[in-house]
Amino acid sequence: MNYKTTLLIGVITLFYGCHAQKSNTTTEQNETEISNNYFGNYNIDNSTYGTKTTMSIEDDYRVMTTNALPNHATGEYPRQGNPNTISAQKKSYKIPLKPTFTGVAKWVREPGVALNGVKFEPETAEMVICDSGENFRVEAVQDLINLGLDFNNAHVQPTGEYHYHGISEALVEAFDSGEDLVHLGFAKDGFPIYYSKSGAFKPSFQIIDGIYSATDCTYSNPKTSMDVELENDEFDGTFVSDWEYVKGLGDLDECNGVYVNGGYVYMVTDSYPYVGRCLMGEFEEERHPAGPPPGQGGRGQRPPRGQGQNQRR
Repeated sequence: MNYKTTLLIGVITLFYGCHAQKSNTTTEQNETEISNNYFGNYNIDNSTYGTKTTMSIEDDYRVMTTNALPNHATGEYPRQGNPNTISAQKKSYKIPLKPTFTGVAKWVREPGVALNGVKFEPETAEMVICDSGENFRVEAVQDLINLGLDFNNAHVQPTGEYHYHGISEALVEAFDSGEDLVHLGFAKDGFPIYYSKSGAFKPSFQIIDGIYSATDCTYSNPKTSMDVELENDEFDGTFVSDWEYVKGLGDLDECNGVYVNGGYVYMVTDSYPYVGRCLMGEFEEERHPAGPPPGQGGRGQRPPRGQGQNQRR
């Protein structure tokens, strides 16, 4: 039995053995030690950061109600690249208690929620638009455009909702019980989300070997506009389309998950895709109201060619 299999046996046993548990965990995280059992009922009431999150087992679901405030420090907002202010929300999640694995990857905008009530939303709505016809969706973690990410790989939407685009060391520390695998949250299909402190599980994505042919490209939002020179540049991971999944390249599948010994879990990783962009289980389709993109609050008018800030990657 290899190390990774051994590592997950305890996790899977805990996961499937705790479905019927209705143990109560109350955590005042600035004062007491955090319990590592977040598979039953629990309550987080953090007076330092204002976090108020309750999870209860109701029939066949985990039901979370939360103000979506993180239980750890954040960057200061508003800040350069993100003009929004963190504020309490009124959010609820209904997560299957007994998830159904389909084996069919299905894209999802918000794959899951952390135990503290802060959602995972790995992609952005920011676009680079080119006169030559190409549109490129911008990754959150990149060097071309400042989206105001803080040290948690997170930032704020115009609604005031704070959300993660990648791994947060502070989130890991908040729920670390001393094991290599740290339980961070639940995906919307019901499978748990973990982080391996040792990096035991590697993603299976790589940058495509290619060169951009796009010309006359622009990025804009209500606060700034800039020309983006892409022609003849190599793909470097700035855009979602720069990446490809290669089965067997790493340990994880295309949704950043792994299926071992009768149970399936998702991993948040230090390398791309950071948080999986799809789910392998059954989940309720999302409905998002029309509105501005998450990070910047909408895109502004495209400037006349040459009047934006020039930038070459």
